[in-house]
Amino acid sequence: MSGVLVAQLFALLVAATATVTDWRTGHIPNWLTFPPMLAAPIVHGLFSGIPGFTLSLIGIAACGLVPYIVFKLGGMAGGDVKLLAALGAVLGPFVGIEAEFIAFIVAAIFALGRLAWEGKLLRTLGNTGRLAVNPFLPRRKRREVPDEMMSSMRLGASIFVGTLIAVLLRNPLLWGL
Repeated sequence: MSGVLVAQLFALLVAATATVTDWRTGHIPNWLTFPPMLAAPIVHGLFSGIPGFTLSLIGIAACGLVPYIVFKLGGMAGGDVKLLAALGAVLGPFVGIEAEFIAFIVAAIFALGRLAWEGKLLRTLGNTGRLAVNPFLPRRKRREVPDEMMSSMRLGASIFVGTLIAVLLRNPLLWGL
């Protein structure tokens, strides 16, 4: 078994564990995200030298930057950001970004389905359209979103599905599992 496949299977284990903890508690704990984020560059460096170490660090930055910005704007939880950064460290920037992109698509599809199920889809899309023009309006005409109209969604499962799809796309031999 190649080292890349071992890293990918480890990333799946981390993402699966995060899914369970997120489902049960609504949190993705630091004990799950920090060790891979710290150990992956070292392990990649031991097996692949400076390029492996560097790619792992780039993976942390590439997979963590946009989620961190979204977190600072109040649109994402910190555990999700740390999980994505840890997966970037383990998978590297290329597979990590693929997994993250797929995870966001999965989350968007799930969110649309959930809103439709709850009968809130059309109203939410209308509000989203009105809010999208806020930056182009004078401050006095901008529309605020009341707290009761906001909703949240746990991303652990979407991140796991995105990671699984990205790993399967990179390893067609695993399709027979």
